[in-house]
Amino acid sequence: MTRHLHFWQNGLWAGFCEGRAGKTNIYHERPEMSSPGSRLRDGYGGPREIREGQNNERKIKLMKTRSCFTIFTTILSMLACFGLLPTMQAQLPPEIPGNPDGCYPAFTTAEGCNALHQLFGGIGNTAVGWYSNFLAGDASFNTSVGAGTLALDSGIGSGQNTAVGTAAMILNLSGSGNTAVGTNALVFNTVASDNNAVGRFALYNNDSGGAGLANGNNAFGAFALFNNIDGSGNNAFGDSALFANIHGHDNTAVGDGALLSNDLSGNGNGIFNTAVGAGALAANIDGLESTAVGAGALTHNQANALTAVGFEALFANTTGGGNTALGAVALAQNSTGERNTAVGDSALLFNDSTTNGLGSRNTAVGIGALLSNTDGASNNAVGDSALVSNTIGSFNEAMGVNALFHNDTGFGNIAIGDDSLSNNVSGFQNTVVGDLAGGNILIGDFNTYVGATVDGPTDESFTIRIADTFNGIVGRCFIGGIAGNVTPGGAVFITGSGQLTTTPSSRRFKDEIKPMDKTSEAIFSLKPVTFRYKNEKTNTQQWGLIAEEVEKVNPALILPDKDGKPYTVRYEQINAMLLNEFIKEHHKVQELEATVAQQQKSFESKLAGQHKQIEALTSGLQKVSAQVEMSKLAPQVVNNP
Repeated sequence: MTRHLHFWQNGLWAGFCEGRAGKTNIYHERPEMSSPGSRLRDGYGGPREIREGQNNERKIKLMKTRSCFTIFTTILSMLACFGLLPTMQAQLPPEIPGNPDGCYPAFTTAEGCNALHQLFGGIGNTAVGWYSNFLAGDASFNTSVGAGTLALDSGIGSGQNTAVGTAAMILNLSGSGNTAVGTNALVFNTVASDNNAVGRFALYNNDSGGAGLANGNNAFGAFALFNNIDGSGNNAFGDSALFANIHGHDNTAVGDGALLSNDLSGNGNGIFNTAVGAGALAANIDGLESTAVGAGALTHNQANALTAVGFEALFANTTGGGNTALGAVALAQNSTGERNTAVGDSALLFNDSTTNGLGSRNTAVGIGALLSNTDGASNNAVGDSALVSNTIGSFNEAMGVNALFHNDTGFGNIAIGDDSLSNNVSGFQNTVVGDLAGGNILIGDFNTYVGATVDGPTDESFTIRIADTFNGIVGRCFIGGIAGNVTPGGAVFITGSGQLTTTPSSRRFKDEIKPMDKTSEAIFSLKPVTFRYKNEKTNTQQWGLIAEEVEKVNPALILPDKDGKPYTVRYEQINAMLLNEFIKEHHKVQELEATVAQQQKSFESKLAGQHKQIEALTSGLQKVSAQVEMSKLAPQVVNNP
């Protein structure tokens, strides 16, 4: 008998296969879809994944087809050996008289050649079939229906097993609480307990090592958990679900071929996985803690801690870790890209299809969001078809339906609003906020547009537009958060660093206060000119100064660019210098006026003195004149000598 058992446990019996090996093809061909709107491509999944899948499939087929004919010869040899041993000559107690055939004491029913042949003291057993529960011993409450079912169950600690189907649980020795329904279900189970196998070859190799560790497994479906040896706490629902699992534990597979190759290497790393859907996580071997819901989800996965919900979500993923895909074919072609999140039908569909791992740290929420992305990284797209055409562009932010729709290689763009920056192809570092904002931009860079429909030329760069000025719409603008603390109506300036601020004049904020004196005289050397800006499309005439000429007069009156070249004139400082010169001239005028007034006063004083002198002279003359007149009227005696 020892020789026969050794022959049996070396796996020479693969069971009734009837062409079953050719039925399962979990690494299925992908449908071809050539139109631009198709979600799938030719060669979908990649040749490397397909080759690996085909190799694993051949291994699995080999397991299923191995020595199918030996089951019959082995059963015959083993049971014939049992029948020749002296200890095997015991018989069931006599049937209860007056009852139907197969009715025995202690609630026992046996029907079939040598069924319950070695029952010694067990109760409540039912055995129907050729050598069914042959070595029952003291086992109780076993139910076995089918040829060879529970044939070796000896009753040493066993019982409460249910085996239905030819050879179901045929090698069980002391395992208890097991249920096997189906041809060759739980065949190699010896001492493991509390397993449920429904379907032919379900849990076929369970506990074949005899360690008793393979407990609490549930397999429903042909070949479900077929190769399990020591794995425990696994749940497999569907044909070939968790087929290759050997030592992996606490996995759940629902669907034909779900977790098909899990733990195929036998190292026990494939644990805590959940697969729901035909072919979900089918090629997973050592990956752990992944969740796949949907037919073909995470089919080729070997990585850890992934979540895929939807038809063929993350289908081609192999080693890409930290990915999450929710939606049909979301992240379907991703192979090695990491830390991507795709929510929506076809979101990030072609990400990392080049398998170089560059397409990482992307987030796509919405149908078709970031659909064409291959190597772009650190993009965020929220909205139906947001960033849908992006291939290698990185660090883009798109929020809204069709936001950054045509962006291909552009990077560092921010678009918030439906159809915002929708036509940008290669422009970079643009920021637009508002529905339809920046729709004209194709290749422009470093633009900032704020407001619905705000737009400019197709190649515009380094431009800020707030509200719709391009279409001639005029309005008012109020801006808060300006640096400084002034009452409403105060003047606002822009600093060299681009900050809106006020210019405080209080003594509290100043030091090194000195009179301007002659510094302001530099303005007399300035040469005002008229001119037109080269890039000004309106060609408006301007008035002002030339920065290079002003620099020669006083370098403090200009501001340089980043290269140190003269860029602009500090016109507000010139105003202060003009004021100083005006005050100086005003003082001169005042001094002149004072001098003139003093001179006028002195002149008037002299004039008054002269007037008095004239009056005195006039008075004297009048007196002399009067005397002369008097002398003319008086007679005079003239003495002649």
